[in-house]
Amino acid sequence: MRHDLYFKPNPSFTGEFDVLSSHGTSNYNALQAEYRHRASHGLQTLVSYTWAHTIDDVSSDGNYQNVPPGAEPVSLDRGPSDYDIRHTFSAAVSYDIPRPHNGVLKQILGNWSTDSIIYARSSLPVNVVTGNNPFPGTLLFGANSVQRPNLVPGAPFYLHPSGAPGGKIINAAAFSTPVPATAQGDLGRNALRGFGATQLDITLRRQFRFTERFSLQFRGDFFNILNHPNFGNPINYLNASATTPFGYATQMLNNYLGAGGQSGGLNPLYQIGGPRSIQLALKLQF
Repeated sequence: MRHDLYFKPNPSFTGEFDVLSSHGTSNYNALQAEYRHRASHGLQTLVSYTWAHTIDDVSSDGNYQNVPPGAEPVSLDRGPSDYDIRHTFSAAVSYDIPRPHNGVLKQILGNWSTDSIIYARSSLPVNVVTGNNPFPGTLLFGANSVQRPNLVPGAPFYLHPSGAPGGKIINAAAFSTPVPATAQGDLGRNALRGFGATQLDITLRRQFRFTERFSLQFRGDFFNILNHPNFGNPINYLNASATTPFGYATQMLNNYLGAGGQSGGLNPLYQIGGPRSIQLALKLQF
């Protein structure tokens, strides 16, 4: 799989110039396992697990890189992809609840079914940057910065203060800003990790059949029924403000993944990773 790779050496350096290249590469390796139990006695199940690793030098179709003189841009930024998820587990179960054979209970408890989906994955990469812009006149600052910091030997990457969203923060003291201001740090691209995600959804539905052709289905959908908190990646740039401090998660996962429309992603109301929500619906089938 190939990408367009853009990198722009600092224009303040004499003799350097902008380069446009299409030599970006990516590799995906995975082990995929699936168990399927077809419908029997009203029960269906599907369980899947993926163990994967995605590596590339750029994860988007347009990208700037901060490349020191004499360095190779492809090898400099080669690391986990932005969407590299090592472990993904999902399971779906559908069950037609047995009903009494006669009497009033048959009318009340008949034709009920339940569906459940559980999804769990490991964390996404976090690309820690300084937030500084080595290219004046561009928008490569803050979260879009292309300057990575240097590592501070012996300092832990993560801290676990009480009350921190997701139970951890990225330790700002583990990094230092490179000198000069245009230098690239020795921290690798996408070297740290954010938070995993887990969600259980359950549906309860009943079918009311009026004739052979017409029926009405009532259903209640319970999303994230356990109200398990899921967080988006923490703020990734060192010079973040006090109101949005570096290393802290500031959004729930459903908002972090996008707000729908032109900004991408699903509407947060329907996206994975939000608080518990309930949806009731009636559907006429004919």
